[in-house]
Amino acid sequence: MTDNSGETLGGRGADADTSASKDPSDWVTGDEPITEAQKSYLDTLAREADEELSADMTKAEASEHIDRLQKKTGRGE
Repeated sequence: MTDNSGETLGGRGADADTSASKDPSDWVTGDEPITEAQKSYLDTLAREADEELSADMTKAEASEHIDRLQKKTGRGE
């Protein structure tokens, strides 16, 4: 298991994903740590939205942030 404590995504740092077809809270693997693909995409979205997020999250939490930030940045349309 990767320890992401203290790591952040987005913000003012250096420089594709698909939405889930069912609610992330219903995922069998939703409690597992964020994947590298999710982390990379969230980093891009968070920087575009001028937000900073903790990298210490689950797959389900990451999916929810991705959906929210896609809407905020216009990438989800």
